Amino acid sequence: MTPSSLSQWIASLPQAELHLHLEGSIEPATLCALTMRHGLAMTEEEMRRRYAYRDFAEFIEVFKWVTSFLREPQDYACVVRDLAEHLLAQNVVYAEVTLSVGVMLLRNQQPEANFEALLRAAEPFERRGLRLQWVFDAVRQFGPQAAMAVVKAAGSCHSKAVVAFGIGGDELSVPTAEFRAVYERAGEIGLHRLIHAGEMGGPDKIREAIDLLGVQRIGHGIAAINDPSLMDMLAERKIPLEICPGSNLRTGALAHQLARKDARIEDHPLPAFFRHGIPVVLSTDDPAMFHTTLQDEYAHAAQMGLQEDELSRISEMSFEYAFLPDDEKRTA
Repeated sequence: MTPSSLSQWIASLPQAELHLHLEGSIEPATLCALTMRHGLAMTEEEMRRRYAYRDFAEFIEVFKWVTSFLREPQDYACVVRDLAEHLLAQNVVYAEVTLSVGVMLLRNQQPEANFEALLRAAEPFERRGLRLQWVFDAVRQFGPQAAMAVVKAAGSCHSKAVVAFGIGGDELSVPTAEFRAVYERAGEIGLHRLIHAGEMGGPDKIREAIDLLGVQRIGHGIAAINDPSLMDMLAERKIPLEICPGSNLRTGALAHQLARKDARIEDHPLPAFFRHGIPVVLSTDDPAMFHTTLQDEYAHAAQMGLQEDELSRISEMSFEYAFLPDDEKRTA
């Protein structure tokens, strides 16, 4: 395929996205509107300069700064409308969107009020063919008590649209075992279980997440390339990796896992995972902050050498491993 025909083919495929942070989808123009609403005048160009980082630590600082302007339910509604338009433009018909509820609680916000505003904002887009479901996310370095508060918030929202609980943040901060009770409680109230693991941490973080927490999908998981027996286990148990190539490149996670100073998109282990039989789904992670789209990520996968039939299979797996009843996965 030529780049042009590849782009057209990718755009024609109905897509699902399973690893997508709402806060990381805030475009510079939307951020300008939010900062203006809260008394800080900045240009789009100034915003774009902020969306540049040399490593994972710098990205986290920018993420914290951006989310500081999400202060009221109407702010979250504004961001959801913007994200939904971008997803529809890419032929995305289903997405599981991660909310940083741990950050909401840290800032003494009411997650229930924010979530109600999100649901109302999303309703018109469902009529246009986009279904959104939600992942309530805790911050690892805030500890297990704060994570349990996120699970409690998920339960108090009383919404079937909240399908999962996850943990992001610094993998190396708090031992995995300390979150066992949190994940047990999440399972008791009917939530699926996710975690970011093997992004900056090693293969051991992936193993712990599976063995100690019973997670059903792994966010990133690229450290598995350094442990052949772990790759075997992921393939045998059919535990999907949520792969975000552009993110891995821009945060330095890919270079870190490959033990190199720099890395290219062609160095990504996605093809090795796929051809080893590990389920993989392509996602953008924080699309505005990483200057990417889902179509870009499929183009990245083609750059890595994946063929049309392989890309098509990855697209299918994004529906196959979504947190939907089996009879709804093709009609999402």
